[in-house]
Amino acid sequence: MKVLIPYIKRYRKDPYIAVISVIALVFATLWQPRLLQVVMNAILKGDKATIFQQGILLIGLAIIGIIAGVINTIYSAHVALGVATDLRADLYSKVQSFAYADVEKFSASNLVVRMTNDINQVQQIVMAGFQQISRIPLLFIGAFILAMVTMPQQWWVLIGMMIIVLGVSFYSYKKMSDYFGQTQQNIEDVNTVARENLMGIRVVKSFVQEPNEIAKFSKVSDKLTKVTAKIGYNFAILMPAFFLTANIAVAISIYIVGQNVTTHPTYLAAITSFISYLMQILFAVINGGFLMIAASRANISLGRIGEVMATTPSMNYVKGDDKPVIGDIEFDHVSFTYPGDDEPTLKDISFTVKAGEMIGIVGATGSGKTTLAQLIARLYDPDSGVIKIGGVDIKQLPEKSLRETVAYVLQRSTMFSGTISANLRQVKEDATATQMQWAANIAQASEFIERLPQTYDAPVEERSSNFSGGQKQRLSITRGVIANPKILILDDATSALDAKSEKLVQEALDKDLQHTTTVVIAEKISSIIRADKILVMDDGKIVGNGNHHQLVADNAVYQEIYKTQKAREGAK
Repeated sequence: MKVLIPYIKRYRKDPYIAVISVIALVFATLWQPRLLQVVMNAILKGDKATIFQQGILLIGLAIIGIIAGVINTIYSAHVALGVATDLRADLYSKVQSFAYADVEKFSASNLVVRMTNDINQVQQIVMAGFQQISRIPLLFIGAFILAMVTMPQQWWVLIGMMIIVLGVSFYSYKKMSDYFGQTQQNIEDVNTVARENLMGIRVVKSFVQEPNEIAKFSKVSDKLTKVTAKIGYNFAILMPAFFLTANIAVAISIYIVGQNVTTHPTYLAAITSFISYLMQILFAVINGGFLMIAASRANISLGRIGEVMATTPSMNYVKGDDKPVIGDIEFDHVSFTYPGDDEPTLKDISFTVKAGEMIGIVGATGSGKTTLAQLIARLYDPDSGVIKIGGVDIKQLPEKSLRETVAYVLQRSTMFSGTISANLRQVKEDATATQMQWAANIAQASEFIERLPQTYDAPVEERSSNFSGGQKQRLSITRGVIANPKILILDDATSALDAKSEKLVQEALDKDLQHTTTVVIAEKISSIIRADKILVMDDGKIVGNGNHHQLVADNAVYQEIYKTQKAREGAK
């Protein structure tokens, strides 16, 4: 609840109006049976004036109840929707402040469930809370007192019903609260399997894995179904048990009244009110039980939301001058281990790059090439050692300064749904059409963009599915170069391009980004053969540092890679 209170306080008057209106509603609900008893007595006596007068009061109470109910619903909904909206926005903002490692710790699908399903659970409990939290205890206590006043001799029927109903409630609700914890986890599992399947639908189709994927989804879905079914079975037993108890209490009350109606004729008028109060007590207990169940489920969701909100980002940035720095890069005895791993991925890495140079990084799969690039962009912080950009420790650079200095283009291009221009303006908000065309020319993307009917305003569908792999990579390079960064990292970013397009991109980078430090990670030596400096990596270490001719002459690892690729090209 600590998470919720600050959000509820933002809506100063609305919670009070919701509570006051529910008090008015409870008063109207409780007093109607009392007036009905007076009307019944008047009917037995033939007192038409009292019948008319009390009838008007009953109609008035009904109108008050309707108005109070409408007001309560409006203001409860306003608070609930507002709290959910604010909480979702803050949760999303918190996730945006996370380092890459923090997001990986929770996992993307986990965070999506917390921002959707868990927030919805909280919204429902806030709504129910302002509709029921005041209403249930007032209705329960009020109905109990008025029932005792109406027919005091039947107190034991009332107490007996309450003991049975409350006993069954606490037993069932405690049991179901455990199931709701399992439900949230199962929803996450279903979400993860469905997301992975849809993201990798091409792989699934290519390898005819539909039956296996269906079986995998069915397995996690069946777990969710079983837990949900257990909750349903409990409700299936619970509700009939409640009403059976209430009906037995009503039957006993009517039997007793029937035995004494000749000596106490007023019982005939009182029994209707007494039964109404019995049913109000029952509904108060039922609604209270539902509220307890919803609260236990929401409490689990609040705990999960609170866990994210309480997480301190593992990476913090200093405040200061947001201007970009020059493109010098220096690694000084840098080592890095991924969270949860025992062995370091990078071991005692040291090298320097001057601004404007092109540096190539090659090595076997798993040698640490991409990890090294991620450290330059500060997606992770090293365990030991210092990384400097422009002569400044990377940890002492403000975030905006770092992002304006370093542009990172990934092999797996991620374009957001919208338009091409909107994706380019993610990097440079004020990008003009001329600047977009300049960047697209460098990336060799203008030739297909300008063939599109809407050119730079052409739509980008979800996961950029309306573009080919090569087109996506060229769009991604366009986005990377549009702000003319001081350091450009190309992490195998031309792997989907044909040899001609790749050569044109490299030539354009050399010509138009002469003062940009370019870090090229590549599987193909042909991609970095003209680099000023090439780092050869093996098992997380730099085992070679020089230009192509130097490494071909005296570096065994580089020689092996070069010979293998040359033999492959010869075989073609």
